[in-house]
Amino acid sequence: MRQIGQSLPPWYERIPDFIQLMRLDRPIGILLLLWPTLWALWIAGEGSPDYSVVFIFCMGVVLMRSAGCVVNDFADRKIDGEVERTKNRPLATGRITSREALTLFGLLMGLAFFLVLFTNIFTILLSFGAALLAASYPFMKRYTHFPQVALGAAFAWSIPMSFAGQTNSLPSEVWIIYGATLIWTVAYDTMYAMVDREDDLRIGVKSTAIIFGRADKLIIGCLQLATLLLLVLLGLQLELGVCYYLGLLVAAGLFVHQQALIKNRDRDACFEAFLNNNQVGMAIFIGLFLDYLFV
Repeated sequence: MRQIGQSLPPWYERIPDFIQLMRLDRPIGILLLLWPTLWALWIAGEGSPDYSVVFIFCMGVVLMRSAGCVVNDFADRKIDGEVERTKNRPLATGRITSREALTLFGLLMGLAFFLVLFTNIFTILLSFGAALLAASYPFMKRYTHFPQVALGAAFAWSIPMSFAGQTNSLPSEVWIIYGATLIWTVAYDTMYAMVDREDDLRIGVKSTAIIFGRADKLIIGCLQLATLLLLVLLGLQLELGVCYYLGLLVAAGLFVHQQALIKNRDRDACFEAFLNNNQVGMAIFIGLFLDYLFV
């Protein structure tokens, strides 16, 4: 920790610290939030979404994920130093102050809201829900063993916002995609929590990885199956074609691969399985994109 009275280096020397605080050096979170957003935009636009809306939401994904990381590190600033994976984070080591982190969080949220102003009233109203979910999620691990569900709700909120931004409406398929995204998020974030399980048990942080215990792999498998079933239901409702289902087949194969990785609950392998979900989201989007392209 930085000693009291020790001055911080000039701002330009601290740019890497702020990049690390926003996790811009680790874009996996951006990608995991981006793919379901693109699913929703392409379905809402029936394969031809308004590209100005696509740009707004892609930028919004970057800003909101960055803001979420900042407030997460602020919430965990007193415990990150006790966890092997997080002990060198800028807030935990004192390289960034709490006031600076909160200022950055406010700036990122303000920029995200500015982008939403270029959509419509319905989307603007929904954005307040996104802000509430993003700000509250990091504190859930202190009160419930299901903070991964809160994260899923926050990540999936891009689905109704995408439909509102594209069509100014919320048809029934919104909630199928929302449910699939929420369940998928719980599955992969449980893998992520398995990396920190021993540290979390020691310091008293709650997670699905802890509450699931030895049933963790089975429950993750059930969540992955539920995700696929909801996406099949979506395909049937929208009368999607072969390319979409091939994308789901690839996703199913990747889920099997992830189960093999987490088999022994090795930390590095669990983290690799978590990262592999980027390919799941991409496979589903490519299948969806090609399906609309060749209709």
